[in-house]
Amino acid sequence: MAIVNKIRKNHYQDSMKLMQISQKLSALEGIKRASAIMATEANLLMLKEAGLIEKIPESAGANDLIIAVEAKSQKIGDEAILNLDLLLMPSDLGTTSVKYKSLEEAAGALPGANVAVVSVPGEYAKLEVAKAITKGLHTFLFSDNLSVEEEVELKERAREKGLLVMGPGCGTAIINGIGLGFSNIINGGPIGVIAAAGTGLQEVTSLINNLGSGITHGIGVGGRDLSQEVGGITTLEAIKMLSSDRHTKVLLLVSKPPSKTVAEKILISVRETGKPTVICFLGSDLQSEDSDIYFASTLDDASIRAVQFAAKSSKKPKINSGRNWKKLAQKSIKSLDSKQRYLRGLYSGGTLCYEAQRVLQPILGNIYSNAPLNKEFKLKNSNKSEGNSLIDLGEGEFTVGRPHPMIDANLRSERIMSEAAKANVGVILLDVVLGYVASPDPAGDLLPAIKEAKKLAKRKGRNLVFVSHVCGTDNDPQGLTEQEEKLREEGVLVFPTNAIASRVAGMITARGDI
Repeated sequence: MAIVNKIRKNHYQDSMKLMQISQKLSALEGIKRASAIMATEANLLMLKEAGLIEKIPESAGANDLIIAVEAKSQKIGDEAILNLDLLLMPSDLGTTSVKYKSLEEAAGALPGANVAVVSVPGEYAKLEVAKAITKGLHTFLFSDNLSVEEEVELKERAREKGLLVMGPGCGTAIINGIGLGFSNIINGGPIGVIAAAGTGLQEVTSLINNLGSGITHGIGVGGRDLSQEVGGITTLEAIKMLSSDRHTKVLLLVSKPPSKTVAEKILISVRETGKPTVICFLGSDLQSEDSDIYFASTLDDASIRAVQFAAKSSKKPKINSGRNWKKLAQKSIKSLDSKQRYLRGLYSGGTLCYEAQRVLQPILGNIYSNAPLNKEFKLKNSNKSEGNSLIDLGEGEFTVGRPHPMIDANLRSERIMSEAAKANVGVILLDVVLGYVASPDPAGDLLPAIKEAKKLAKRKGRNLVFVSHVCGTDNDPQGLTEQEEKLREEGVLVFPTNAIASRVAGMITARGDI
């Protein structure tokens, strides 16, 4: 194996472009790993720890682009680096784009714009967001690595001007039908969504769409917004904005459990709107006696209730789990031998992984994870599963020197093969996330590993059960139905929601009643 690096001075690329370049380099024949990343001090250190650079270059700066590949040979690595100019070219040469040297210049050229997307190294993000606020712009802050103090300072400054700071680390938003970051193509409708996490927002908006309704906006607020330290600043401001939006008839809030103080503020705020509200604080035990406020326990329950509120109907819409799924699940149970006691969940979506743990815990007991519900069950080594384990492969420990698993299936495919080789594993649970930026064929990317894993188990005299949920819509570039069918053709049990897939996977593992 050879490690090959290339630095481009003053060649800044945003995070989306970097992930796409990394994915394309990784797909080249003879390339084991590849990373395109800005040469900040922290990023260089991560590349060093990941073994993708031999020593940290002294001359590199935060605006420099560094390409690092691990290849089968020096020649293959050098050839991959030579592809860089081609990868940096716009994918659609027929599209004319205009580049501006600063936010101020761009804002001056687009006087009607009211949202700025900021994706720069974390150390520069605060300054750019501050500029956007001064210009009267809402901000979608894809960058992370801001301190809590900086986040609070920016959000308070924005609130004074009636503006939103979505982020830091905001992965998804849908504003007036326009998707930002990792987002799906969702029909317009009467439901306004506010979510702390990207895949949580993707799941509920996709389910709302698939239930025949739609959204006005999907506002991502960032994972720390509902913490005690930040105080829900953007969430409360978003509630206020959606309250005054005449097209928004129903509110839907999604988050991991917030601090008690923040939860109380949110409850007061949604009551003041007078609009029916669904709140899904995953794992929270909060309840409401108000008939217009419903606390949902899962993302699909939240989506169903929001659509029901929007339709002003006493009848809940049903999510169809497909034909013969009970027979297929029972057949799967019978196919496992007595040694196959454990489930392994391999997730690309952090919120989906968190929800799955909540669903599985009552069925299988405590779940081990690199991002566990209970810190006592944190895996000692994220690369080695214990008991029933759910792994969030989108966590930073796995994405150093690699594209996100929504973009590149290589790491997850390797993990599928690793888990399939274990005699005590019976069920592998997967999520597949569609939409902008995600792989053009995420289900297809996983099929070779699924096929090989089944062959491996069969050679050992075992069967292996795969269960999956595809998060997305038929409007997405990849097509929901098409992606689901690819998995079903390979014998994967596919379910319309993450919660249902998790529940069935748990019941198969526990040999429970289906």
